[in-house]
Amino acid sequence: MSQGEFATTMGRLAEKGEPFAVATVVKTEGGAVGLQGAKAIVTGAGKVAYGGVEGFPESALGSYAKKVLGAGVPRTVKVYLEQTETTVGPVLKSQTEDDVHVEGTVGGTMEVYIEPFLPPQRLVLIGQGGKDDVEDALVRFGKELDFEVVVVDHSPVLAVHPDRLISDPSFDLSKLELSPSDSVVVLTKGERDAAVLQVLSRSSPRYVALVASAKRAEEDRGRLREMGVPEAFVESLRSPAGADIGAVTPAEIALSIMAEVVAEKYEKKVPPKA
Repeated sequence: MSQGEFATTMGRLAEKGEPFAVATVVKTEGGAVGLQGAKAIVTGAGKVAYGGVEGFPESALGSYAKKVLGAGVPRTVKVYLEQTETTVGPVLKSQTEDDVHVEGTVGGTMEVYIEPFLPPQRLVLIGQGGKDDVEDALVRFGKELDFEVVVVDHSPVLAVHPDRLISDPSFDLSKLELSPSDSVVVLTKGERDAAVLQVLSRSSPRYVALVASAKRAEEDRGRLREMGVPEAFVESLRSPAGADIGAVTPAEIALSIMAEVVAEKYEKKVPPKA
C-alpha cells in the first residue's frame, strides 16, 4: 500500500474518534532484514486496518496493540522468527511479555515499535441555562483533568471558560458527533431529560449520566422505554450520577461524577450511588 493510503487510513480513524496503534518494524537481523520499515495500523478492536508485518500473526499483533492502547504508552516488541522445523505452532510462549516467538520461513529477529494514537478525551455537559453550581464545578474539574470540555447551554453562568461553548438554543444535539471516548453529563433538570437522552441513545459515548434524584431518574427511564429507546442504553444510564462517596455539596457531587468518568476511562469499577 502507498503512503497516501497509510495517511488516509490514519486520518479516517482519527476523524471518527477511534483509537488505533501504528506498528513499525524498526530493527531486523538475519533473514528478517527485508521486513525493516514494514508498517501496520491496528484498530482498538485489534484488527489490522492497513498494511501488516510479515511473520507477526495478526492475532498476536492485535493483542499487543490493545495492550499499548490500554496503557497509553508505546512499547517495543521483539519477534523471533523461528524456522518451521523448530516450532510446535504458529505462536510459542514468550519468555518475557515483550518477546514473542513465531513460526517463520526466513528466521532472524525483528523489533516492532507499537505507538498508540488516542482520541482526545471529551467531557460534554448539556445544561438548562442559568446558574448551576454542579455544571460550573464539572467544567473546572474537567479542564484540570485534561479533558476537552464542551458545554451545550444557551445561557450558562460559569467561572471557568469551557474549551467549546454551544449557546444556540435551537442546536441539534445529533450534530455533536459523539465518539466512544466521550463522556456526557446531562443537567437539564427534568423538562428536557427524556428528549435529550433519546438523542444521545443514537450515538455511542463511553459514559452518559443524568444528574437527577432517584425518583426522577426512574421516571425518566420509564419515559425512555415508552419512547422505544433500546433497553441497553436505559440500563447503562448513570443516574443518580456519580460514584458513592457520600457527596452532598455541588462541588462534591461534581467530584463524584468525575470519579465515575475517570474510572470509565480506565475501565475500572467504582460503587455507583444507590
